Amino acid sequence: MAEIQLEKTALGLELGSTRIKAVLIGPEHAVLASGAHDWENRLEHGYWTYALDDVWAGVQDAFARLARQVQERYGTPLHTVGAMGVSGMMHGYLPFARDGAQLAAFRTWRNTTTERAAALLTERFAFNVPQRWSVAHLYQAILDGEPHVRDIAYLTTLAGYVHWRLTGERVLGVGEASGMFPIDSAACGYDAGMEKTFDALLAQEGMPYRLADILPRVLCAGADAGTLTAEGACLLDPTGVLRPGVPLCPPEGDAGTGMAATNSVGVRTGNVSAGTSVFAMAVLERPLARVYPEIDMVTTPTGRPVAMVH
Repeated sequence: MAEIQLEKTALGLELGSTRIKAVLIGPEHAVLASGAHDWENRLEHGYWTYALDDVWAGVQDAFARLARQVQERYGTPLHTVGAMGVSGMMHGYLPFARDGAQLAAFRTWRNTTTERAAALLTERFAFNVPQRWSVAHLYQAILDGEPHVRDIAYLTTLAGYVHWRLTGERVLGVGEASGMFPIDSAACGYDAGMEKTFDALLAQEGMPYRLADILPRVLCAGADAGTLTAEGACLLDPTGVLRPGVPLCPPEGDAGTGMAATNSVGVRTGNVSAGTSVFAMAVLERPLARVYPEIDMVTTPTGRPVAMVH
């Protein structure tokens, strides 16, 4: 039976559009074990969505399948790993109240209900804001007078939500954050000027918060994004075998994981993804000089500007 040093492994959780995957790799990046769970979004009340109970059922199933492989191949229970990370489908809308209650069903990147908000924000920012971006979903909900918007205390993505529940930390990797709100690559954070513009729109609509009050904190690759808590370990592994204390990297989006997997994170590199959606990305030397409606601006996990055609 092969040997394994669990403290030298890394566990990745990926929540894609049709499958949730758990993959364990070793120090040389070889795959040691994996598990997967198939799922599908549903059209409910006019929105493509996934129930959060289904998120955890899928994550737990994928992890359990991986843990069984580890036991069968290496003869040891999966009680720890050296590091962890979460990634998932980007964009969308997951709003929560101050007490952590979910305020509206998860609105995924597939929804095209934010045309008015996206157009208004693109004009105000002089920056292309696609319909699937989180800020477009938020502003559209405000424009539509949805009652829950006044109670938002935290707005995040799917990867950000899972990371928050595992660690208690309300953070996002910069690449994932770039699908919520425009990023200042030099600062590795939200664009301050556009943030000020949006805060004025929030005040104009009578919202009791500023954008900085409700969005996750932005982190660049390599930053400390917290550790697995006892509650998070039980969420991931209800059997109680997995122990808390594992360090986690900043949660990222599927675009960022694709860039990392294809080594397309340096300037003048690029890649193409042909998954549930098809998109091409090129890492730029500098931000675009003007708005191109067919080009979405996101970033690498280190904050470099990336042009995406989706």
